[in-house]
Amino acid sequence: MNIQKQPFGVARNNTPVDLFILTNDNGITVKITNYGGIITSIVTPDRDGQPGDIVLGFDKLVGYLGPHPFFGALVGRNANRTAGARFALDDVEYALAQNNGPNHLHGGLIGFDKVVWQAAEFADDVGVGVVLTYTSRDGEEGYPGNLAAQVTYTLNNQNELRIDYAATTDAPTVVNLTNHSYFNLAGLGTILDHVVTLNAD
Repeated sequence: MNIQKQPFGVARNNTPVDLFILTNDNGITVKITNYGGIITSIVTPDRDGQPGDIVLGFDKLVGYLGPHPFFGALVGRNANRTAGARFALDDVEYALAQNNGPNHLHGGLIGFDKVVWQAAEFADDVGVGVVLTYTSRDGEEGYPGNLAAQVTYTLNNQNELRIDYAATTDAPTVVNLTNHSYFNLAGLGTILDHVVTLNAD
């Protein structure tokens, strides 16, 4: 297993952005950038051993700097839509940034998907990966409290990509972090040949 780091471009605020390339011993490669914690690519062999990229994303940073449907993004502070861009907590109402008509979506105008995270790569007996950290200040996008977030991406030789989320705050707040990858298990082309089976009553 190994991890490589390479320049990926420069964000709008002139902050350098990196791309981390995680590879396991079975031919799986995962690319993650510290801009928005975005998974840009997951290349894995299919049942015939042919490699294919199974997530949607861009090859260059510029694609993520403009409007896009949160391809591979680390979404926060709060994933999903907050109706009316308002919420109440402990009898206090908070107004959030509106970025989806009158609503607040996936953290707002400058959500976690649009910031450059601090990054530290690692390699150990468990796997290879990168730890991303970011501190969202009190009032950012309307949220109360300073929030220190840490997200760890780990690729191992069991062909697992693990994402661990942690956050601490100094005041009551809301937090709901997620990854927003779009998967196409066929690699390129349509997903219309996918078959989904749900074992449910």
